Amino acid sequence: MSRKKNARATLAIHGGTGPHRTGDPVAPPLVQSVNFIQEIGTETGLLYTRYGNTPNLVRVQQRLALLEGAEAALLLSSGMGATACAMLALLRPGDHLLTSAFIYGGTHRLFTEEFTQNGIDVTFVDPYDTRAWRKRIRKNTRAVFVESPINPTCRVVDLKPIAALSKEAGLALVVDSTFASPINMRPLEHGADVVIHSGTKYLNGHHDAMLGVVAGTALYIEKVLAKMKVWGHAADPFAAWLLERGLKTLDVRVQRQNENAMRIATWCDGCSEIKRVHYPGLASHPDHEIAKSMLDGFGGMMAIDLAGGGKATDRFLRRLKLFQHATSLGGVDSLVSEPRYSSHARLSSAERARIGIPDGFVRISIGIEDAGDLIADIAQALQ
Repeated sequence: MSRKKNARATLAIHGGTGPHRTGDPVAPPLVQSVNFIQEIGTETGLLYTRYGNTPNLVRVQQRLALLEGAEAALLLSSGMGATACAMLALLRPGDHLLTSAFIYGGTHRLFTEEFTQNGIDVTFVDPYDTRAWRKRIRKNTRAVFVESPINPTCRVVDLKPIAALSKEAGLALVVDSTFASPINMRPLEHGADVVIHSGTKYLNGHHDAMLGVVAGTALYIEKVLAKMKVWGHAADPFAAWLLERGLKTLDVRVQRQNENAMRIATWCDGCSEIKRVHYPGLASHPDHEIAKSMLDGFGGMMAIDLAGGGKATDRFLRRLKLFQHATSLGGVDSLVSEPRYSSHARLSSAERARIGIPDGFVRISIGIEDAGDLIADIAQALQ
């Protein structure tokens, strides 16, 4: 029986390409040029990197749209650039944004500092309180923003009731799905209208390119493109070329990271030096049942609370040999970081604790190394 649609593993390699012709390069070429010869007497066919329509960008944008099941996608210079342009395409001064309280620190600053200064009201809601979402909708509410899985706590939000409420109220539901990648979750399948990614993370997967992605309807992406042109968040052709190379192994990387993280989280869950393990694949995780219904894989992100608090964390991080202490996530190399000194550094210890990030909290991005070696590294660092 023939299959109408290619699987995501195939789309990650071939999506957005035409029929193969004799003489075509197997490895797509990098076209680094910023500008291209334009026909005289018309604006039709104007190609310019800041317009997001040059060869490397067009091909990878088509592929990302196919992976997300969207009509169109746009590549931008960073995840924050993608978030800013995506939201500014929906909101105007005087509008109201309803957002989950549990979001990436940079996004939180964007909403509380930049948006409010420009006349956009923002209300934060506990994403697990369904009634709170409904109660806080206003007449001027225009969009709802959710991040799932959540950085850095690895909580998983059930998108379906929020999507139903957004549709009922005529609001756009925007989901940051960076932690999941299109391999583990496609938010549009669960009722979202817009998907955002930091392409720097799982999509690229090699810690060597900074990019952002927005996916949605073709009409909406045109509006995001207009913002990108003005605000200058266009992606560089070389970064797009690196992203396309990374996408070719997206499926196998994420599958390996899913497997590794599950094995490592299970081992950590039985370790006396670790007070708590945050991983949605564990039955003890508060969102385990939600994760089973929302995700195709539990992901490569996890976190641990060390029993000894901040001091124990310092000793632990200094003893690690395979895990590298660095920001970012989702690449082939395993990384560790402390949100108290990175994404959530602006919050006090008490404020971090209230949102589930106590001192002693370590975020871990599991790579594709041998899981046994990674476990051994954690074990020796805990001694």
